[in-house]
Amino acid sequence: MRRALTIALLLAAFSGWSQSGINRFLTPSDSLNKPRRLGVFIAEGALAGGALLALHQSWYSDYDQTDFHTVNDNADWLQMDKAGHVFSSYHLGRFGKEVLQWSGASRTQQLIYGPGAGFLFLSAVELMDGFSSGWGFSGGDMAANFGGTALYMGQELLWKEQRIVPKFSFHTTEYASARPNVLGENLPEQILKDYNGQTYWLSVNVHSFFKGSKVPKWLNVAVGYGAEGMVTGQDVLVNTIFLPESQRVRQFYFSLDADLTKIETKSHVLKTLFSVFNTIKIPAPTFEFRDDGVVKFRYLHF
Repeated sequence: MRRALTIALLLAAFSGWSQSGINRFLTPSDSLNKPRRLGVFIAEGALAGGALLALHQSWYSDYDQTDFHTVNDNADWLQMDKAGHVFSSYHLGRFGKEVLQWSGASRTQQLIYGPGAGFLFLSAVELMDGFSSGWGFSGGDMAANFGGTALYMGQELLWKEQRIVPKFSFHTTEYASARPNVLGENLPEQILKDYNGQTYWLSVNVHSFFKGSKVPKWLNVAVGYGAEGMVTGQDVLVNTIFLPESQRVRQFYFSLDADLTKIETKSHVLKTLFSVFNTIKIPAPTFEFRDDGVVKFRYLHF
């Protein structure tokens, strides 16, 4: 959850920086602009260093430092936290690559330093966990981080475009009130902490796989994963103490979506906004399939 907050702050900083200029400023350079590239490296280094320092003061200072140790948290939260790691590493890599593209850096540099910087930042967080008595190095988290980075780079190398994009949506739930110190006391905290209300999607652009078709270029289909009934990581007995009637279930979704980056515009301000908000799944009719056998159709699900 602390990592989700850190990622959110980094993405907000990237998006705020990207949106701060006029259209000309946001126009990518068609050749290497060394001042821009230097500015990207300095800004990324400062943001990452500041985030790690803030994370250390906020999360690790209350715990003793220990020898490096690991934890196996792969069963926690029905793997919703792992889905979050895939989402975060993918989009950190994507934004890193796009700001380097804006600077006019070569495609090789874009693919190495963009996704690479995001993966190294998340790896640093995991290493800090490994030396803290309150946490521990999670191999599952590292695998998820690698998976998100690989999903981005693999598509760039294979197709030179992103046809499958991880997205996020959230709705409030009753579970946060059962344990607000863990799941969030207000809406911003719940968005980051309440796994019961989170849904992670893989949004697939249809036209990208059928280039000659008349399917709208922006139309996507999306498959999602969520879970509910959780007020603890995995201990069902403790879970029922907080919410006696809770039942932990997995949820699978099928829905429609839109790839905002495929909307044609000459405005680089709009292109930047579309790129930032393409992390979020749009509300649409949705089928929900639960592992307890329940099937639901929602006219508009977020």
